[in-house]
Amino acid sequence: MDNSKLIKSLKKGNQKTFKEVYFKHYDKLIQVARRFEFKFLTPDDFVQETFVQLYTKRELLKEDVLFDKQLFVICKNIILNHLNRENKVIPLDPVKLKMEADGEDTDLLLMEDRRKQLQYLLEQLPEQQKKIFTLHKLDNYSYQEIAEMTRLSEKTIANHIYLANKFIQKKIAEA
Repeated sequence: MDNSKLIKSLKKGNQKTFKEVYFKHYDKLIQVARRFEFKFLTPDDFVQETFVQLYTKRELLKEDVLFDKQLFVICKNIILNHLNRENKVIPLDPVKLKMEADGEDTDLLLMEDRRKQLQYLLEQLPEQQKKIFTLHKLDNYSYQEIAEMTRLSEKTIANHIYLANKFIQKKIAEA
């Protein structure tokens, strides 16, 4: 199928064409996503999001631009946007907090102080954000697991976590 016909078929919402595109490009997109290091999501998450966005915004496809190029741009933009958000996230995992090997008491006190500060900030979050943030960051549940527990979409879960991180960062910066 030539480029123009493929895009016209996708724009019409043809499920068969969409399925063919999915199977044809899935592995290539996974390879692209694996080139990046992610803290929270997997390459599969980004490829799935790419196809979701392709389907929901299919009417924006341009018939005069190669489909492959458009698909890879969608994937790249999703990844870059996520990486930009990840870079703004404060690491809250106590294991990742750097403690010197000599085990000084000051390090333990600092870690305990940070834990208390985090707990205090968590108490200020709206209940839903607090619950989702705690499940993901402290209890290590995936977005998908949290979505199943709360019956919210993974996008909503990601948004709650983003807003909670933003709030915590702001409060820490003000301190």
